[in-house]
Amino acid sequence: MTQTADKQSQNPISNLEYDFLTVLQNKGEAIKAYDNYIQDAQEAGSQPCVELFQKLRQSDIEQAQEIRHHLQEVMQKGKM
Repeated sequence: MTQTADKQSQNPISNLEYDFLTVLQNKGEAIKAYDNYIQDAQEAGSQPCVELFQKLRQSDIEQAQEIRHHLQEVMQKGKM
């Protein structure tokens, strides 16, 4: 067995997979938090803040979708 194969058997998740999973988890938590921020801005009667939080939330959703795509590629091929 090669050193690389031995290392992979000890680490079932590659560094890239772990990195993307971590970033995806952080994005998911941010997206969920934005719902609270939007509600707070609505309760404060601040439409500009509502709109900014909605814009930021949408950006994170789009980034999460891109991260998922990269993660799928890394899981299937080991890299991009």
